[in-house]
Amino acid sequence: MPILHEETNRFPEDVLENQHDLGEDRQWWAVYTKSRQEKALARSLLGLKVPFYLPLIQRDNAVRGRRTRSHVPMFSGYLFVCGSESERIRVLATNRISRLIQVPDQTRLVRDLRYLDRLITSGVPLTLESRLEPGQGVRIKTGPMLGAEGVVISRRGQSRLLLAVQFLQQGVSVEIEDYQVESID
Repeated sequence: MPILHEETNRFPEDVLENQHDLGEDRQWWAVYTKSRQEKALARSLLGLKVPFYLPLIQRDNAVRGRRTRSHVPMFSGYLFVCGSESERIRVLATNRISRLIQVPDQTRLVRDLRYLDRLITSGVPLTLESRLEPGQGVRIKTGPMLGAEGVVISRRGQSRLLLAVQFLQQGVSVEIEDYQVESID
């Protein structure tokens, strides 16, 4: 199984352990990136020497019948920056972000990121959990039903996607996993 190399997911290496060494004028920001720009932004921040953390996890994929393992962002669209006001402006200038989200409880965020980092480095199998709720509209983003839209229903503890023909007021349901769909609401 080919393994795509893991890119740098933090700068400096001890950004989560020694925040005090970074300087008093820095604060943490959650950065919501443009679509699929997390790693590109991390490379840009590394070049700018702006402290950041991008939690990456391993994911196995099948590409043209071959199994591959890649490193993908744990939280799609997000990475975390610890910067001063001038560094915040340089981050905005990368043109890779949609918005910066101010973190009201800096201590708690750092503590949570440390816990996540320990889980990731421990090697235990992790399952990403999303907040798909019954009644939520979703679009399938992988597989033979790519692009189909429907509503999430729950039946016997399993997540199912209801595809309906509104005119006939009838439909079918199929079992789905969270990673196969994206919210359209």
